[in-house]
Amino acid sequence: MANKVHEQYMRRCLELAEGGLGNVAPNPMVGAAVVYNGRIIGEGYHRKYGEAHAEVNAINAVEDKALLRDSTLYVSLEPCSHTGKTPPCTDLIIEHQIPRVVIAMVDPFEKVAGSGIQKLRDNGVDVTVGVLEDEARWLNRRFITFHTKKRPYIILKWAQTLDGFIDIERTPDSPIEPNWITNNACRTLVHRWRSEENGILVGNKTVINDNPQLNVRYWHGSNPTRILIDRTLATPNDRAIFDGSQPTVVFTGKNSGSSNRKDLFGNIDNLTMVSIDFAKDAEVQMLDYLTQKNIQSIIVEGGAKTLQNLITLGYWDEARIFYGPKLFFKGVKAPSIVGEPIGSEEIDGTRLFYLVNSTAADKQ
Repeated sequence: MANKVHEQYMRRCLELAEGGLGNVAPNPMVGAAVVYNGRIIGEGYHRKYGEAHAEVNAINAVEDKALLRDSTLYVSLEPCSHTGKTPPCTDLIIEHQIPRVVIAMVDPFEKVAGSGIQKLRDNGVDVTVGVLEDEARWLNRRFITFHTKKRPYIILKWAQTLDGFIDIERTPDSPIEPNWITNNACRTLVHRWRSEENGILVGNKTVINDNPQLNVRYWHGSNPTRILIDRTLATPNDRAIFDGSQPTVVFTGKNSGSSNRKDLFGNIDNLTMVSIDFAKDAEVQMLDYLTQKNIQSIIVEGGAKTLQNLITLGYWDEARIFYGPKLFFKGVKAPSIVGEPIGSEEIDGTRLFYLVNSTAADKQ
């Protein structure tokens, strides 16, 4: 019975935590609830990076602080025990003499990693760990991957026709625009996904052929950092990706022909040129750079070569694949992928399949 009660309140914590999606990275999403005599008397979640943590918001929501001394605090991730942007949550719990804390999972961040639990126990707090741990790990899969594999969490996304193509056969006379396979509802969903990740990555063929804006104009939220792979700097500087409206990173080869590569694109705001050696594990170099810049997750939107390279190397965690009701008969073949199916849905005649990679690679 106790486990069922714990699960009930922990589910509420996980629901609350989801409110931070797209706003708290590189911090984790965390929810917390204070329970007194079988009733939630205070709850909260981490709303935005740099602002108060879930435990602080939940405790502050309790009107009668005297009740805390006979309450249980439920939290979806181990309370922090170090000073970062905010003071340690463990100190606040101890200060208010909360006797019991129930935690979904241990924080994998090296500055916490069990020390918060130990500090609470050393100060007489009864701590239970592991309630709905699998659900908590899935919620914070981006954060966990970032800290355990030392790379961003990688989501692959593409749309393909019923006959297995992601684009038509392009000619010099082909319009510079995407050839839509899905519908408006799917596009809105993709823009929501973009708002949930820190970065969006494409290859230069996608930018040359489609001229995508790579923003969240059909949704609300923050635009991701745009990431372009352009080994030889073949992308024209009139493409939307160079409009200066959001942070943009271009990975280019060390021998691409200019010692000051930014000059090739003029005086563009928010543009960072990064030289890498494409002959030596280029994907590792790119992921290392993004990790150093605290980009915790990326959504990869093409093209076929970029997607297939990551699949072949095992550098992907999720794939979201649309099957639109169209036939191209010839063109650019869709990537080939094998993963564990975790769900599907239909969106106005388009099928969407979700896969996860149970053997995703790290950088080593």
